[in-house]
Amino acid sequence: MKSGSREEKTGCFDKLGPGLTTGAADDDPSGIATYSQAGAQFGFNMLWTVLFTYPLMVSIQIVSAHIGRVSGRGLATNIRLYCPAPVLYGVITLLLLANTINIAADLTAMGEALRLLIGGPAQLYATGFGLLSLISQVLIPYRYYVRLLKWLTLALLAYFGVALVVHIPWCEVALRTVMPHLSWKGEYITTVVAVFGTTISPYLFFWQASQEVEGQLATPGALPLIQAPEQAAVNLRRIKIDTYIGMGFSNVVAFFIILTAAVTLNLHGLTDIQTSAEAALALRPVAGEFAFLLFSTGILGTGLLAIPVLAGSSAYAMAGCFGWKNSLERKFMEAKAFYSVVIVSTFAGMALSFNKIDPIKALYWSAVINGVISVPIMVVMMLLASHKEVMGQFVIKPGLKIWGWLASLIMGIAVFFMLISF
Repeated sequence: MKSGSREEKTGCFDKLGPGLTTGAADDDPSGIATYSQAGAQFGFNMLWTVLFTYPLMVSIQIVSAHIGRVSGRGLATNIRLYCPAPVLYGVITLLLLANTINIAADLTAMGEALRLLIGGPAQLYATGFGLLSLISQVLIPYRYYVRLLKWLTLALLAYFGVALVVHIPWCEVALRTVMPHLSWKGEYITTVVAVFGTTISPYLFFWQASQEVEGQLATPGALPLIQAPEQAAVNLRRIKIDTYIGMGFSNVVAFFIILTAAVTLNLHGLTDIQTSAEAALALRPVAGEFAFLLFSTGILGTGLLAIPVLAGSSAYAMAGCFGWKNSLERKFMEAKAFYSVVIVSTFAGMALSFNKIDPIKALYWSAVINGVISVPIMVVMMLLASHKEVMGQFVIKPGLKIWGWLASLIMGIAVFFMLISF
């Protein structure tokens, strides 16, 4: 039976899209800093967090993708249509704040990484990266831009390369991954919460749902599944495979970043790492020049991937909130308000990076805000995905519903402990 669209005829790489780029964008320079801190401070005893969060991350991202592909609307639009206005405006405001701080922290890290590689002014480099990202989003149509984002995910392979050039006691790694030395001390709990907040972030929910809508609009003959149920089988299977691979790629990279920091920094007594660039610099005398180069170039590649996702998720959220036309496939004059949010978000991040922000405070408050708003957003997503008016016959199945609610509960507990740690 023909599905009425060309989505079934795509190759293997083409089938990997929103899930792959969303997962890869999760390992941004801010995330690299968080994982480096975790490995440097607590060694192998923080590796378990990556395995623990994987099924939770997969389930909630599949839910967000289902909402976008089934309804044909982004997450913010669905929240506007089915939730009270205060919930919508509160969530969007906090999301914009967290994303802007994240953009600033990422640009700062990228500028510092390039300075370490070639010398020169870090702030000028940060500005250049911000402008490059902005120009790419505004001028390159979605069908070409999304391919660029997918190729940028290869930058994450640098962190596999780092692990190959250092000695790793794999038996001890395996043991501590499944049987870690846990602690109830405040700094350990805070670091666990930071890893959770870095891994399961609200901007990823908005981005993946919106990218499913973008993909549907860019595919001739494709319709929202609620209108074209005959297209459901191939698309829901694609979403599942794409998300499992994308989030798996993300978490394996996070595992290797923590592992690299544990082997090269923690075991040599270097436990106080504050930024991703500082982690790269600390690697040089311990792991050698090649490891330093791989780690630093990885920061640049992941930043170029993550900044468009952060700015884009803000734009999709605002557009959905106020009912604006929105699509990276549209030209600037066809979606001026949407692109204006991309521009303002990027420039705001660039401005903050010039203010010599404390990278630790920026990361910390970004993680706090992301952690706090992730819980209500996840709850709203689960309600939307279970609502027949939104999903029609494609309300999420019991297995996915259990995992989605479990992810929401665990994030809620993590936020509770975060607040207690204050």
